[in-house]
Amino acid sequence: MTVQSNSNAPRLRPLKSLYRLQGLLDVAAISAWGALLLQYWLTGKIKLLLHPNYVWLAYSAGFALLGLAAFKIAQVLLRASRQRRKPRPPSPAMQHLSLFPPGWSSGLLLVVAIFGLQFTPQPFASQVALDRGVTETLTLTRSQPQAFRAATKPEDRSLIDWVRTLNVYPEPDAYTGQKVNVEGFVLHLPNVPEAYIGIARFVITCCAADVYPVGLPVKLPDGNRAAYPVDKWLRIEGEMITETIADKRQLVISAKSLTEIPAPANPYES
Repeated sequence: MTVQSNSNAPRLRPLKSLYRLQGLLDVAAISAWGALLLQYWLTGKIKLLLHPNYVWLAYSAGFALLGLAAFKIAQVLLRASRQRRKPRPPSPAMQHLSLFPPGWSSGLLLVVAIFGLQFTPQPFASQVALDRGVTETLTLTRSQPQAFRAATKPEDRSLIDWVRTLNVYPEPDAYTGQKVNVEGFVLHLPNVPEAYIGIARFVITCCAADVYPVGLPVKLPDGNRAAYPVDKWLRIEGEMITETIADKRQLVISAKSLTEIPAPANPYES
């Protein structure tokens, strides 16, 4: 809803200043968000937030926002230059009724973007995995079993490959004695004897909001779970066995060696 107001020039000056400030806030917010998306892309932080297939959308949006900000700046400078050369008589002001003060939304977007530029996203860890429920199968709505490669040697399968293999053929005895060489982060599974830990990875399908954990239990050679704290990344070598844990017959990695490794730059599988 708009209301016509016949005001004289002195009364219009504060309103014009307010519009200029709002325009500057708009440009600053657009620029900050463009810079944020490009910074996350260039530093690799975007891998913690998006599936690799969608990263191009993020940096494309960053370039588009910076381009829009440059266009808005050029537009403001051109308008100011024209006004200096040929001042226009004051026109009736259009007063817009709004729930929020002018520039409030742009100011909020600017603050969030500035916070994002200072903030480093952290990958999900073991507690999130336990809260979301670690599974040893991939449902059809999450990751399609077409990724399964039957020709892959057992020792060349990643943890996700093993889970995909079980997704296609879940009989654990079919894999008994096969060699294992996998990497993942440590879980201390509830209601499981001290001689076992879990090894897990997160699978991402679109963005960090939809990641879910998959993993397998690991039987320790020394039976000392306390020696392997949660969230540590390990490379585990051993062989597959079938055991009954917590009244569930399942595939278990019988570890021969456990080596601590640094967390990967991209902790998610796709």
